[in-house]
Amino acid sequence: MAVASAYLARPGRPAVVARTLAELAGPTGGIVELPVRLMWSSERAFDLGDPDELLWMYENVLRETTRVADLRELIHAPTLRRVWPLLNLPRGVRLAWEGRHPGLRAA
Repeated sequence: MAVASAYLARPGRPAVVARTLAELAGPTGGIVELPVRLMWSSERAFDLGDPDELLWMYENVLRETTRVADLRELIHAPTLRRVWPLLNLPRGVRLAWEGRHPGLRAA
């Protein structure tokens, strides 16, 4: 189950945060195509072997998701910890995740 926080990903949309990092078991390589609900562009495929594409995909998922299932399926906990300081996220998303998972702040 997701935690809907008081922090907003954008006006009117609460940031969605996984209850535990352990439940985040997304892919670690290959090509991932995001569903339209997470990425409206026709360019929705991301090569996780390309560091810039991986960051772009994570930013989109963390910013746009409204359901924890997306987090579980698309985000990988060790990868999230590794790239956390590099992610360009709305302030509300960053605060929501760091509030629930303080270890990310130290990453």
